[in-house]
Amino acid sequence: MIRAWFISIALIVISGCASVPPEKQDPRDPLQSLNRPIYDFNMDVLDAYLLRPAAVVYADYTPKPVRTGLVNFTTNITAPTDAINAALQGKAGDTGVNVARFLINSTVGVFGLFDVASHFGLKHVDEDFGQTLGVWGVADGAYLMLPGMGPSTARNFTGDIMDRAVLPELALTTPQSLVVFALRVLEARANLIAQEQLLNDALDPYLFIKDIYFQRQLFELYDGKPPIKEEPVDFDEDFLDNL
Repeated sequence: MIRAWFISIALIVISGCASVPPEKQDPRDPLQSLNRPIYDFNMDVLDAYLLRPAAVVYADYTPKPVRTGLVNFTTNITAPTDAINAALQGKAGDTGVNVARFLINSTVGVFGLFDVASHFGLKHVDEDFGQTLGVWGVADGAYLMLPGMGPSTARNFTGDIMDRAVLPELALTTPQSLVVFALRVLEARANLIAQEQLLNDALDPYLFIKDIYFQRQLFELYDGKPPIKEEPVDFDEDFLDNL
């Protein structure tokens, strides 16, 4: 089901290409005339009537220890994928950290509910196949605003398909995958509630989201030490972390 969802989105993107006046076109965003309506739908319909209300209830009524345990659990599930991608990027140290974290947290940490590994100095190292492709020299490709999923790029969309449909998370059943996905989305959206004013104050929220998304991708690709080429957009780091 999840694989079909990704394929459906890909078909929408391919079939929905439209033109943008050259003087307004961002070379990173050739599908802007398609992306903007999808962004409006995501924010004005899905977020306003479904995601934000659910996130508010989740944040208000879920005890902090339970939320922490759920975050630990969903993070631990991705550890094998993180380890494989770290290996593909030639990061032996990060590969070892992710393998060790998975073994420790899956056993002593009770299926990952408790992040015991961090107490041993083994901090989570997030790696995905989109980053792997970037390390291999694959460019971002077109910026994409995906229905119900938010910002991405052609490279990262391809990486998401690999991570979710091919690598170890495939061991989860479809219902389990949907639950894990829902938990991740709820937690991320709940963390953004306090940062909403940043988006409300932006002259063009669509451009704001796009710019900080590309900054985040650059930050991750260079492991926190990206080359400085231009003045960054003023943003709250917590807002960026949850995109």
